[in-house]
Amino acid sequence: MARRTQTITISKEGRDKGKVFVLTEMSADKSERWALRALFLLGSTGALLPDGAIDSGMAGIAAAGLQALFKIPFDLVEPLLDEMFECVQYQHNPGHPLQSLFKGDACQIDEVTTRLQLRTALLELHTGFSLAALHPTTEQSLQQSAA
Repeated sequence: MARRTQTITISKEGRDKGKVFVLTEMSADKSERWALRALFLLGSTGALLPDGAIDSGMAGIAAAGLQALFKIPFDLVEPLLDEMFECVQYQHNPGHPLQSLFKGDACQIDEVTTRLQLRTALLELHTGFSLAALHPTTEQSLQQSAA
């Protein structure tokens, strides 16, 4: 079975308006490794996951640990954040091959809010649930702090 994909067209006013990004789900192996690294980082903060969270897969881990992620030093979380964007490609024109999100030091994303929108969509693609439904105030806070 093919990995899930999602196409995101940026509609918010700004430098990214109209840009199209294609998100592709990580392989099961890579997704599991990513989730376990996140889980071990959460454990290093002393955060306790409720019973059954691990049995719920990425959704359970994300639901239980979203707030705890903010306690982890950025330099430890940064590799996980970088890996998320490996799942994103830029579609310059319909019918043309997808492009890498990064060209050298340049990135196809010009707005912080676009980055947050894509990260939210990636979490939803991988976990199968909405971040807004999980914790609406967290997503709103992220969007407001980026504005």
